[in-house]
Amino acid sequence: MSVIAIDGTFASGKGTLGKALAAHYGFTYLDTGKLYRAVGYAVLQAGDDPAAADKAAQAARELDIEILSDPILKSGDVAVAASKIAVHPEVRAALLEFQRDFARLKPGAVLDGRDIGTVICPNAEVKLYIDAAPEERARRRHAELTGYGEQITFETVLAQLAERDHRDKTRAEAPLIPADDAHLIDTTHLAIEAVLDAAIKIVDAVFSNRS
Repeated sequence: MSVIAIDGTFASGKGTLGKALAAHYGFTYLDTGKLYRAVGYAVLQAGDDPAAADKAAQAARELDIEILSDPILKSGDVAVAASKIAVHPEVRAALLEFQRDFARLKPGAVLDGRDIGTVICPNAEVKLYIDAAPEERARRRHAELTGYGEQITFETVLAQLAERDHRDKTRAEAPLIPADDAHLIDTTHLAIEAVLDAAIKIVDAVFSNRS
Protein backbone atom coordinates (compact mmCIF):
# COMPACT_ATOMS: atom_id res chain seq x y z
CA MET A 1 0.00 0.00 0.00
CA SER A 2 1.19 3.54 -0.78
CA VAL A 3 0.50 6.85 0.93
CA ILE A 4 0.87 10.31 -0.57
CA ALA A 5 0.80 12.96 2.18
CA ILE A 6 0.01 16.52 1.16
CA ASP A 7 0.39 19.37 3.61
CA GLY A 8 0.34 23.11 3.12
CA THR A 9 -1.27 26.44 3.70
CA PHE A 10 -4.95 27.24 3.37
CA ALA A 11 -6.16 27.80 -0.24
CA SER A 12 -2.81 26.82 -1.72
CA GLY A 13 -4.37 24.12 -3.91
CA LYS A 14 -3.85 21.02 -1.75
CA GLY A 15 -7.36 19.70 -2.25
CA THR A 16 -7.42 20.12 -6.01
CA LEU A 17 -4.03 18.45 -6.27
CA GLY A 18 -4.98 15.66 -3.87
CA LYS A 19 -8.09 14.72 -5.83
CA ALA A 20 -6.19 14.83 -9.12
CA LEU A 21 -3.36 12.63 -7.81
CA ALA A 22 -5.82 10.12 -6.36
CA ALA A 23 -7.59 9.90 -9.72
CA HIS A 24 -4.29 9.54 -11.58
CA TYR A 25 -3.01 6.65 -9.44
CA GLY A 26 -6.36 5.04 -8.61
CA PHE A 27 -5.98 5.80 -4.90
CA THR A 28 -8.61 6.84 -2.37
CA TYR A 29 -8.62 10.47 -1.27
CA LEU A 30 -9.34 12.23 2.02
CA ASP A 31 -9.46 15.95 2.63
CA THR A 32 -8.69 15.82 6.35
CA GLY A 33 -9.61 19.49 6.66
CA LYS A 34 -13.21 18.44 6.12
CA LEU A 35 -13.06 16.44 9.34
CA TYR A 36 -12.18 19.58 11.26
CA ARG A 37 -14.73 21.65 9.36
CA ALA A 38 -17.39 19.05 10.17
CA VAL A 39 -16.49 19.25 13.85
CA GLY A 40 -16.46 23.04 13.70
CA TYR A 41 -19.87 23.03 12.06
CA ALA A 42 -21.27 20.68 14.71
CA VAL A 43 -19.97 23.00 17.44
CA LEU A 44 -21.58 26.03 15.80
CA GLN A 45 -24.86 24.17 15.30
CA ALA A 46 -24.92 23.29 18.97
CA GLY A 47 -24.47 26.96 19.85
CA ASP A 48 -21.12 26.27 21.51
CA ASP A 49 -17.84 28.19 21.33
CA PRO A 50 -15.14 26.59 19.10
CA ALA A 51 -12.61 27.80 21.67
CA ALA A 52 -14.16 25.46 24.27
CA ALA A 53 -11.98 22.33 24.10
CA ASP A 54 -14.44 20.05 25.89
CA LYS A 55 -17.33 20.88 23.55
CA ALA A 56 -15.15 20.54 20.47
CA ALA A 57 -13.72 17.21 21.60
CA GLN A 58 -17.20 15.85 22.27
CA ALA A 59 -18.28 16.91 18.76
CA ALA A 60 -15.19 15.17 17.31
CA ARG A 61 -15.93 11.92 19.14
CA GLU A 62 -19.53 11.99 17.93
CA LEU A 63 -18.71 13.05 14.36
CA ASP A 64 -21.13 11.82 11.70
CA ILE A 65 -18.99 11.29 8.58
CA GLU A 66 -22.10 11.56 6.38
CA ILE A 67 -21.85 15.33 6.73
CA LEU A 68 -18.47 15.42 4.96
CA SER A 69 -20.23 15.82 1.60
CA ASP A 70 -22.39 18.76 2.76
CA PRO A 71 -21.53 22.00 0.86
CA ILE A 72 -22.08 23.99 4.07
CA LEU A 73 -18.62 22.88 5.17
CA LYS A 74 -17.14 25.19 2.52
CA SER A 75 -18.53 28.34 4.10
CA GLY A 76 -16.28 30.98 5.59
CA ASP A 77 -17.74 30.77 9.10
CA VAL A 78 -17.23 27.02 9.24
CA ALA A 79 -13.63 27.36 7.99
CA VAL A 80 -12.88 29.84 10.78
CA ALA A 81 -14.46 27.54 13.37
CA ALA A 82 -12.43 24.60 12.03
CA SER A 83 -9.20 26.51 12.48
CA LYS A 84 -10.15 27.32 16.07
CA ILE A 85 -11.11 23.79 17.10
CA ALA A 86 -8.01 22.34 15.39
CA VAL A 87 -5.76 23.79 18.10
CA HIS A 88 -7.30 21.49 20.75
CA PRO A 89 -5.19 18.35 21.41
CA GLU A 90 -8.37 16.49 22.42
CA VAL A 91 -9.91 17.11 19.01
CA ARG A 92 -6.80 16.04 17.12
CA ALA A 93 -6.54 12.87 19.21
CA ALA A 94 -10.18 12.00 18.51
CA LEU A 95 -9.63 12.26 14.75
CA LEU A 96 -6.17 10.66 14.62
CA GLU A 97 -7.13 7.01 14.25
CA PHE A 98 -9.80 7.76 11.64
CA GLN A 99 -7.15 9.34 9.45
CA ARG A 100 -4.58 6.60 10.02
CA ASP A 101 -7.13 3.89 9.26
CA PHE A 102 -7.96 5.69 6.01
CA ALA A 103 -4.28 5.78 5.09
CA ARG A 104 -4.18 1.97 5.26
CA LEU A 105 -6.75 1.54 2.49
CA LYS A 106 -5.56 -0.38 -0.57
CA PRO A 107 -4.17 0.05 -3.15
CA GLY A 108 -3.12 3.43 -1.74
CA ALA A 109 -4.35 6.69 -0.28
CA VAL A 110 -3.86 10.41 -0.73
CA LEU A 111 -4.46 12.57 2.34
CA ASP A 112 -4.17 16.33 2.51
CA GLY A 113 -4.17 18.60 5.52
CA ARG A 114 -1.82 20.38 7.90
CA ASP A 115 0.02 17.57 9.70
CA ILE A 116 -0.22 14.54 7.42
CA GLY A 117 3.48 14.13 6.73
CA THR A 118 4.57 15.13 10.22
CA VAL A 119 2.02 13.47 12.53
CA ILE A 120 -0.66 11.40 10.80
CA CYS A 121 1.52 9.53 8.30
CA PRO A 122 5.17 10.27 9.16
CA ASN A 123 6.22 7.17 7.17
CA ALA A 124 4.34 8.15 4.01
CA GLU A 125 6.26 7.23 0.87
CA VAL A 126 5.72 10.63 -0.69
CA LYS A 127 5.34 13.92 1.16
CA LEU A 128 4.41 17.15 -0.60
CA TYR A 129 4.20 20.63 0.92
CA ILE A 130 2.08 23.08 -1.08
CA ASP A 131 2.20 26.84 -0.65
CA ALA A 132 1.44 30.08 -2.48
CA ALA A 133 1.69 33.81 -1.79
CA PRO A 134 -0.95 35.04 0.70
CA GLU A 135 -2.49 37.47 -1.80
CA GLU A 136 -2.92 34.74 -4.40
CA ARG A 137 -4.46 32.38 -1.88
CA ALA A 138 -6.83 35.11 -0.71
CA ARG A 139 -7.82 35.79 -4.33
CA ARG A 140 -8.66 32.12 -4.85
CA ARG A 141 -10.61 31.87 -1.61
CA HIS A 142 -12.49 35.09 -2.28
CA ALA A 143 -13.51 33.82 -5.72
CA GLU A 144 -14.67 30.55 -4.17
CA LEU A 145 -16.75 32.19 -1.45
CA THR A 146 -18.38 34.77 -3.72
CA GLY A 147 -19.07 31.96 -6.17
CA TYR A 148 -21.19 30.36 -3.44
CA GLY A 149 -23.03 33.66 -3.07
CA GLU A 150 -21.29 34.67 0.17
CA GLN A 151 -20.96 38.43 0.62
CA ILE A 152 -17.40 39.10 1.74
CA THR A 153 -14.63 41.50 0.72
CA PHE A 154 -11.18 40.50 -0.51
CA GLU A 155 -9.65 42.43 2.39
CA THR A 156 -11.67 40.43 4.90
CA VAL A 157 -10.62 37.16 3.28
CA LEU A 158 -6.96 38.23 3.31
CA ALA A 159 -7.16 39.17 6.99
CA GLN A 160 -8.86 35.87 7.88
CA LEU A 161 -6.22 33.97 5.93
CA ALA A 162 -3.38 35.75 7.76
CA GLU A 163 -5.03 34.96 11.09
CA ARG A 164 -5.49 31.33 10.11
CA ASP A 165 -1.89 30.98 8.89
CA HIS A 166 -0.66 32.33 12.22
CA ARG A 167 -2.90 29.98 14.19
CA ASP A 168 -1.92 26.94 12.08
CA LYS A 169 1.81 27.62 12.28
CA THR A 170 2.06 28.58 15.95
CA ARG A 171 -0.32 26.15 17.66
CA ALA A 172 1.34 23.92 20.23
CA GLU A 173 -0.27 20.73 18.91
CA ALA A 174 0.90 19.59 15.43
CA PRO A 175 1.78 23.00 13.96
CA LEU A 176 1.85 23.44 10.20
CA ILE A 177 5.46 22.89 9.13
CA PRO A 178 6.96 21.04 6.17
CA ALA A 179 8.22 17.54 6.98
CA ASP A 180 12.00 17.30 6.71
CA ASP A 181 11.67 15.05 3.67
CA ALA A 182 8.77 16.90 1.99
CA HIS A 183 8.97 18.11 -1.60
CA LEU A 184 7.98 21.78 -1.81
CA ILE A 185 5.73 23.10 -4.60
CA ASP A 186 4.89 26.80 -4.87
CA THR A 187 1.61 27.17 -6.77
CA THR A 188 1.51 30.99 -6.87
CA HIS A 189 2.07 31.27 -10.60
CA LEU A 190 1.10 27.74 -11.67
CA ALA A 191 -2.09 26.44 -13.23
CA ILE A 192 -3.40 23.20 -11.75
CA GLU A 193 -2.14 21.26 -14.78
CA ALA A 194 1.41 22.43 -14.09
CA VAL A 195 1.09 21.68 -10.37
CA LEU A 196 -0.20 18.18 -11.11
CA ASP A 197 2.58 17.55 -13.62
CA ALA A 198 5.22 18.59 -11.08
CA ALA A 199 3.68 16.39 -8.39
CA ILE A 200 3.40 13.35 -10.68
CA LYS A 201 7.09 13.65 -11.57
CA ILE A 202 7.96 13.66 -7.88
CA VAL A 203 5.69 10.71 -7.06
CA ASP A 204 6.82 8.66 -10.05
CA ALA A 205 10.46 9.21 -9.13
CA VAL A 206 9.83 8.00 -5.57
CA PHE A 207 7.80 4.99 -6.71
CA SER A 208 10.41 4.00 -9.31
CA ASN A 209 13.18 4.08 -6.71
CA ARG A 210 11.09 1.84 -4.48
CA SER A 211 10.76 -0.95 -7.05
